[in-house]
Amino acid sequence: MHKLPHLATAMTPFPYAIDKNAPLEDAVALMEKHDVRHLPVTEGAALVGLIAERDISPPRRGGDSNIEELKVKDIYVDDPYVVSLDEPLDQVLLTMASRHIGSAIITKRGKLAGMFTCVDACRCFGKFLQENYPHPPDDQVA
Repeated sequence: MHKLPHLATAMTPFPYAIDKNAPLEDAVALMEKHDVRHLPVTEGAALVGLIAERDISPPRRGGDSNIEELKVKDIYVDDPYVVSLDEPLDQVLLTMASRHIGSAIITKRGKLAGMFTCVDACRCFGKFLQENYPHPPDDQVA
């Protein structure tokens, strides 16, 4: 019997975050610099939401809005999926699938600990498959 991977091994730890009063341009720059598509949004030390790359696209902003005039608070999602680090990975995956969402914010004792995204899920599942169902050697392929 195989052991279920833990959320801690599948998530991206120590995620970048952005203050809700920051200019939206700063969020875009942070995402581009660190090649991420999701940023937890904070107010002081408190986690208050999430901003995703798709939220920044012009149609989501109302089309005519000038990005230089917007702040993160103008478009962030204030009710993201937040789970504790000890939440079973299978439950997180099934919840994300049933709610059609691309990420979960992970907390430990109420503090931001990580992000778990669809990319993390694919990486984790790919490793699981490689470990449990290895490819046959080239000479055994039909």
